[in-house]
Amino acid sequence: MKTWQVLLLCFAFFSAAVRYGTCLEEELTDSVFGNFLDPLKDLLPHSKDDNNSTVAKFSLRKPSHPDDDLCYIIPGNPESLATCTFNSTSKTFLVIHGWTLSGMFESWVPKLVSALYQREQTANVIVVDWLNSAQNHYVVAAQNTKAVGQEIARFIDWMEETTNMPLNNIHLIGYSLGAHVAGFAGSHATNKVGRITGLDPAGPDFEGEHAHRRLSPDDARFVDVLHTFTRGSLGISIGIQQPVGHVDIYPNGGSFQPGCNLRGALEKIANFGIFAISDAVKCEHERAVHLFIDSLLNEQDAAKAYRCGSNEAFDRGMCLNCRKSRCNTVGYDISKIRRPRNVQMYTKTRASMPFRVYHYQLKIHFSSKMNISEMEPSLTVSLYGTKGDAENLELKLKGNIVANKTHSFLLVTEKDIGDLLMLKFKWEETNGWSVSSMLKMVSSWWSGNSDGSSMDVHKVRIRAGETQQKMVFCIKDPDAHSFKREVTFVKCKDAWRTNSKRAPKRVTLDNH
Repeated sequence: MKTWQVLLLCFAFFSAAVRYGTCLEEELTDSVFGNFLDPLKDLLPHSKDDNNSTVAKFSLRKPSHPDDDLCYIIPGNPESLATCTFNSTSKTFLVIHGWTLSGMFESWVPKLVSALYQREQTANVIVVDWLNSAQNHYVVAAQNTKAVGQEIARFIDWMEETTNMPLNNIHLIGYSLGAHVAGFAGSHATNKVGRITGLDPAGPDFEGEHAHRRLSPDDARFVDVLHTFTRGSLGISIGIQQPVGHVDIYPNGGSFQPGCNLRGALEKIANFGIFAISDAVKCEHERAVHLFIDSLLNEQDAAKAYRCGSNEAFDRGMCLNCRKSRCNTVGYDISKIRRPRNVQMYTKTRASMPFRVYHYQLKIHFSSKMNISEMEPSLTVSLYGTKGDAENLELKLKGNIVANKTHSFLLVTEKDIGDLLMLKFKWEETNGWSVSSMLKMVSSWWSGNSDGSSMDVHKVRIRAGETQQKMVFCIKDPDAHSFKREVTFVKCKDAWRTNSKRAPKRVTLDNH
């Protein structure tokens, strides 16, 4: 294959991921590039589904040397099991890497091995080495995944026959292309393995494909998936967008991951060329791996995800209910939910480990006799609890404030503030609004004027996602008439009720 074809393929694949939200995407339209993968497939050699086309090696790593391949289990050689001290009564993890440009294991592999041993000290952690096939043009590597998966399936069948180990103890963990390798391994094994975890399964060549051509819920007794880089551009997404497991979790919507500087990566590409491209996708794509590692190391601080119909609904705080298995633990300790349809869940995270955050839903009803729908203030909320405070959190308004409607908002804190005791609303100056005009506009929210032109807020309902506690907050000083930029709410005396006969008092703010 010619050099220019290789470079064109690499550039096409990665440019689709790194061009979102930048001036580059505005300058280059979809019509210029199109979807590169389809026309370029014909330029690349096709792999054959035979035993000699791919080679997978199985390294049983040790807790003391998580980054060294000191002993290989050789299929067909029972003595290698004893030599590597394989424990047939313990859990067995098969860690499967993805596509590689360097031909070497990435730095996350020993970290995951070490974390697995910290959680399951007697386990067998086997690293599957298919670097020879993975270090190839992406399309060729993607085509090789089925043959590699079949080879792993033969390995699993041989281990089951040789050791009589229960397949429910086998857990395949695959990253990127390795997630689909795990899927093929599970589907071709004679009996179903216990669990497959897909860590941001690769999107190109697999998005929209039939279940038997990618990772799917049919491949194991339980399949859970973390999606962290599903942002589509030019018809391509680095991570697969569609749900492919029993439970599919989309941290931060599955697109932007806090702490990942994609713009900085773009600058590296501009300065150093195509060989700097891997930095552009590594942070967000690999975040799935580190979320799983975090779940192993920080068992007590495991993140929680919530079932929701869409990321937009989740961002409005509408899906923090845990009834009927509507929430679950992110990562290793996930509860195994097997339903006929995929369960899609969402969560927010911090930029670094531990990634867990705390979710709150705020429900505010704005009442008025007039339809006032042009309010777009910039609001911040401060939460005060028994263990700490979280101040100046942005209250993201999805469109204008509409009267006589309950609006739902999602707030997230990075630390546990304990039981919520008080909250403060504060409005700020925004572009196009002076402080005086802003205050004049939003002060009517809390007023009790009888002319019907005001917008009243009677109370604020709050649900804490992690504790499932429900609270109602009322104006702290309802008799105050002085003008304020900040309004304080404290717990109401009445419990959480849907139809309260006793309405909390409202505050009247002077507009003068």
